[in-house]
Amino acid sequence: MTSQPIGFLDSGVGGLTVVKEALKQLPNESIVFLGDQARLPYGPRPTEEVAHFVQQIAGFLLDQHIKALVLACNTATAAALPILQAKLSIPVVGVIDSGSQTAVRVSTGQHIGVIATEGTIKSHAYQRAISNLSPNASIEGLACPEFVTVVEADKYHDEQTNQLVADQLRYFKTHPVDTLILGCTHFPLLADSIQAAMGPDVTLVDSGVETVSVIKQLLSEQHLLNTDSEAEQPKFYTTGDIDGFTAIGKDWLQVPDLDVTHVPVEHLKQYGDLASKETSYEA
Repeated sequence: MTSQPIGFLDSGVGGLTVVKEALKQLPNESIVFLGDQARLPYGPRPTEEVAHFVQQIAGFLLDQHIKALVLACNTATAAALPILQAKLSIPVVGVIDSGSQTAVRVSTGQHIGVIATEGTIKSHAYQRAISNLSPNASIEGLACPEFVTVVEADKYHDEQTNQLVADQLRYFKTHPVDTLILGCTHFPLLADSIQAAMGPDVTLVDSGVETVSVIKQLLSEQHLLNTDSEAEQPKFYTTGDIDGFTAIGKDWLQVPDLDVTHVPVEHLKQYGDLASKETSYEA
């Protein structure tokens, strides 16, 4: 089972920021990623609907014989992580706990901000995770759905985007924090703009980077790390436009070629809510 791939899922291309870190930390591991661009954004959707979508994608990835699953999406993590952990026998990791732990550790004054989608902010998942770790922490949450839109439109290099980010994050001028969690995996693509808007004294925390460290540790503890063979070329799937996905993927991952396949949403729907899905695979 050690040579089987790790599955990653996201509502769009943002999860590629987590894949990029996985390629660094886990160079021997094969990767299968699905971005559900056709149903983006997840943030404004009801929690139950997001959980339904995530289980469909998980079913698809299980058919790729994955040995672990990473929810490379904060909204998906808030909506579906406990459900998948209860239903699947393989390791399942989300991004919220990992980012919260790092933020509490690096924060100098326990004044922590979170920027994320509407769904993640409304779920209060980060607030609960941080409060459990540091009961005296002050937490400021801000929904920034427009950030997802500009990343998905491949406009994260545009000058207008720098202004958008600055305008959105002006909230923190009157609600100061010393640490800011990028609570959406799309947001690291805007890290330079976000840092410029927040100032040099604010530490940015990329939840995706920390999540890869967690999955690496889990795989090691369960003797699932691939040490015997080279990684296969990563496989990418999108329910949306292949050309748009490929353009962003090449730019962010800095690779000349991507193996990208379109998966119709109707194909994902056959997986339902994993009620009758086999949840364990042998190597």
